[in-house]
Amino acid sequence: MPARSKPPHDATQPPALHPRNRHQGRYDFAELIASHPPLGRFVITNPYGKPSIDFADPEAVKVFNRALLKHHYRIEHWDIPAGYLCPPIPGRADYLHGAADLLAGPDGEVPRGNQVRVLDIGTGANCIYPLLGQREYGWRFVGSDIDGTALACARTLIEANRLTDHIELRRQAQPRHIFHGLVRPDDHFDLTLCNPPFHASAEEATRGSQRKWRNLGRLDPKRKLPVLNFGGQAAELWCEGGEAGFIARLAQESAEFAEQVVWFSTLVSKGANVEGLVARLKRMGVRQIRTIDMAQGQKRSRFVAWSYRGDAKA
Repeated sequence: MPARSKPPHDATQPPALHPRNRHQGRYDFAELIASHPPLGRFVITNPYGKPSIDFADPEAVKVFNRALLKHHYRIEHWDIPAGYLCPPIPGRADYLHGAADLLAGPDGEVPRGNQVRVLDIGTGANCIYPLLGQREYGWRFVGSDIDGTALACARTLIEANRLTDHIELRRQAQPRHIFHGLVRPDDHFDLTLCNPPFHASAEEATRGSQRKWRNLGRLDPKRKLPVLNFGGQAAELWCEGGEAGFIARLAQESAEFAEQVVWFSTLVSKGANVEGLVARLKRMGVRQIRTIDMAQGQKRSRFVAWSYRGDAKA
């Protein structure tokens, strides 16, 4: 039996970072700079007189992530190609911890160790869920993607951090499919994770980013701001049908792999898409459905998880 850790969410409290999330409260920039000195070049003072970084600067965001990963997760080497998605680490960790609670036993403790196997759909060049999940829980991962460049970068990260025994990568050669052609007949997964593309086109992604800058009061005509401050390639940010279309396909295909996966899950960026996904899952005869709310500051998100098994741990 793998070792275990706890605790689960307290459902009586308003949404906040998961109790096991390492990123509670304000960032300690002194500690982060001590762990990764190059971060010091990017630290600024925000309008409230507190240290921060310029989140409109892609290089600053990348170096900040590098410091977080090194300081909190012992990830010594991390980088991504220019233009690829640079993930917000606290939010990604929150999804991981919330999903981990689905595997907990009656005592609320989460299983640790390489007996737990997880499939990350769309692992990307950043490989963030396998890296975090292996460091936090010691799980084994399969990371999948349709982008060969992203997988090559992810493989470099895995090798540089000596995690080849814990993280496997597979290319999905059929972009219209999610599990087909990827999950093998002898595979068994305790959990699947997915951060789906949430736009239907490049134009929609650009409009969304510009709207966010306006809302933040950051659109300065004298300054050239990035189109997308966290970067992202086509397959990472948009697909035919947008988020609703992608998660509908994911749900539909999941039925054919119900015997090989204990819990399926996906982030749902747009709250309006939750109702349609849950209704679809109910029509498909899913035995258990969970919608887990998450929050970091003013940002609200959620993930939906489902299982075809009545005895799945939750």
